[in-house]
Amino acid sequence: MQRRTWIIIAAVVLLVAAYFGWRAYTAPAADAGFKTAEVTRGDLEEVITANGTLNPVRVVSVGTQVSGTVAKLYVDYNDRVAAGQLLLELDPSVYAARLSASEASLANIKSSQALAAANAARAAELYRQNFISRQEYETTVASARGASAQVQQAEAQIKQDRTNLGYTVIRSPVAGVVISREVDLGQTVAASFNTPTLFKIARDLTKMQIEAAVAEADVSRVKVGQRVDFTVDAYGTRAFTGTVSQIRLNPTTQQNVVTYTVIVSVANPDGALLPGMTANAAFLVSAHKDVLLIPNAALSFKPEGWKPQRGGKTGGKKAYDPNMLTVFVAKDGKPDPVRIKIGASDSDFSEIVSGPLKAGDAVITADTSKDKKTTASFGPPGRK
Repeated sequence: MQRRTWIIIAAVVLLVAAYFGWRAYTAPAADAGFKTAEVTRGDLEEVITANGTLNPVRVVSVGTQVSGTVAKLYVDYNDRVAAGQLLLELDPSVYAARLSASEASLANIKSSQALAAANAARAAELYRQNFISRQEYETTVASARGASAQVQQAEAQIKQDRTNLGYTVIRSPVAGVVISREVDLGQTVAASFNTPTLFKIARDLTKMQIEAAVAEADVSRVKVGQRVDFTVDAYGTRAFTGTVSQIRLNPTTQQNVVTYTVIVSVANPDGALLPGMTANAAFLVSAHKDVLLIPNAALSFKPEGWKPQRGGKTGGKKAYDPNMLTVFVAKDGKPDPVRIKIGASDSDFSEIVSGPLKAGDAVITADTSKDKKTTASFGPPGRK
């Protein structure tokens, strides 16, 4: 019985020793108070983001030069139209009446002109025979010329009235698709100082463009011919591609924020992109293949109480380089500073251009000791 007791006690002692040995073997490293991430190799694309609106490349606004009531309407939204196709007719009665009145007035003036011409011919014969004075002759000739001028004026009025009557018939100036109809049957259209818009016709919906608002800080990195990847909310993660075709020099200022309109040409062969959609665009500035990448969180981490040293080892002053940054690796349980130079950045990583770090090295991104969570922002790093 006593022997069994000693065996049990020995087994317990061995278990306790094994437990503490396991704890010692699996004890956290001295740098467990830091959150780290590895330096890796991979591809990186530097982009500029902007939002914009999709629109057809060419939109023609069809208006009217005369006022009137819409009498007939031949097309509607989304209808395809050919050049010269009838779109709408205004009530022509007022303009037809004006044309009739002008034609009657011309007939009357022509009669007066014929009489004045006959009087001028008789006056010329009498003047040759010295039966009337030169003044009477010239007065008669002037009356005949005035009658001829009145005929020309009346003919011009008829031409104008006939043109206005023709304006009551609205035809499409181009071939395309009706994307907007601003009038309906029975509506009165008033053409005064501004020509009212009746229809908007997109010439070719297979060719679209994005009118993107790019911030002034980024516009210098946008070039004609640059590739642009974008998405629209209607299609989720489906990616579309376009090309920068124009950078407009006219700035827009809203609440002291200056932006420039950049036109991005987009092919739309399947008609998936519709006018008015909002595009979330990414302008490709540069692409880097198989480069050394460091998480942006590591660039922003600074240990408590750490102050950067000024000048080099010899104390001499060096030109300030905003791309030279200090990151930290864990060494003997303490953060050890390492100087690196970074290049292109995206939302998650930055390219290491030079420095002692290599792929697989662990860099500190946060201090987790004493329940302290000092996390860094994951946007493009600040230069410090």
